[in-house]
This record gives sequence, structure tokens and C-alpha cells, in this order.
Amino acid sequence: METIQSYFAIFNNAWQQADWVFLLLFGLFFLAVWFLPSLLALLLNRRHAGKIALLNVPAGFSVIAWVALCVWAVTGKLGDKLAARAKLAPVAE
Repeated sequence: METIQSYFAIFNNAWQQADWVFLLLFGLFFLAVWFLPSLLALLLNRRHAGKIALLNVPAGFSVIAWVALCVWAVTGKLGDKLAARAKLAPVAE
């Protein structure tokens, strides 16, 4: 328990001494990680990018949902490629 308190004290001290540049960079990094599924969807899965972006806001509070959105953003076109390879019709929306 002492270790957690010492880590918290170190973090609290570092946070209080941070300047505005660090806080700005930290905020940008935090937002980039939070919206990583949306960014991946824009690059890799444009068809579902709107849905992923909409679900990204509440999913950031849950690690499981955030990871699921990342997987969906990365593998969105994979289903169509596998269907084409198997000579199946793509799933309609």
C-alpha cells in the first residue's frame, strides 16, 4: 500500500510542476489514443467510419469496447476480401 501512495505522490508532484506545453502535448496524446479506433477507421474502413466514430466516445470508458472498436476498424474490409476469395456475396448493410 505504501508503494501506491509513493507513486501517487510522485505523479502528483510531477503533474503540479508541469508547464502548459507538457499539458497540451499530454492532452493531444490522450485524445489520439482515445480516438484511435476512429483514426484507424478513417484509414482502413471508410464504410463503417461514421459508426465507429459514434461508438468511440462511450467506448473509451471501457477497455474491452475500445479494443473491439480497434479490431472492427482494422478488419472491416477483411470480410469483403474473404468473401471475394470464397466467391460469396459481401454482406449487405
